[in-house]
Amino acid sequence: MKRYIRRPLVAAALAGAVLVGLPASADAAPKTTTCTDVLAPGTYHKVVVPEGASCLSEGPVTIRGGLYINSAATFVLGSEENAVDTGTISGGVHATNPASVQIHFTTINGGIEVRGGSGPFGGPFDITWNAIEDNHINGGATVVGYNGFWFGFIRNHVNGTVNLHNNMLQDPDGNEYVTNTIHGSLKCSGNSPAPQVGDSEGSPNQVTGAKTGQCAAL
Repeated sequence: MKRYIRRPLVAAALAGAVLVGLPASADAAPKTTTCTDVLAPGTYHKVVVPEGASCLSEGPVTIRGGLYINSAATFVLGSEENAVDTGTISGGVHATNPASVQIHFTTINGGIEVRGGSGPFGGPFDITWNAIEDNHINGGATVVGYNGFWFGFIRNHVNGTVNLHNNMLQDPDGNEYVTNTIHGSLKCSGNSPAPQVGDSEGSPNQVTGAKTGQCAAL
């Protein structure tokens, strides 16, 4: 299910949304953009998705001052079915108790940090999931305590350590951590279900450092 429903759901949401997040002009002073519908192609300083809101984008976008996703909020950039460059996020991705964080084909400078979640149901798609896929991530990645329906960390190139701990998912193959190239260590513990290939048809992670805990055999 999850491998096929994402694109139509996101496309439908985009088709019915109003453009709210608008790019800053080149000569404007740096400012914060609050996104509650669609993040239009363009260049931004800091982007914030407020509590309970949804921010969707097909890109390309350039974010220079970090992306911040608040409690029960959803952020979607790109799709696994559309293998095009969706842009660059500098200043890192920071999420606290989000509904869903879905980022595809993006260069992320400053790493990813997702802490907590808002449960497996809700948001614009009725169920919640994290999909961190096909990205170039400089600065490592940490996802801790996410409690959505499904979580995939797949086909990323990471410079830095990846920490995936205590993610409690509803889907029986809810933690799929595969086909990543990691210049650092991969550390996994306390995840339920245990990290696995699932239906991703993925391959073992290539890790220059240590694979520890539940990810030792992945």
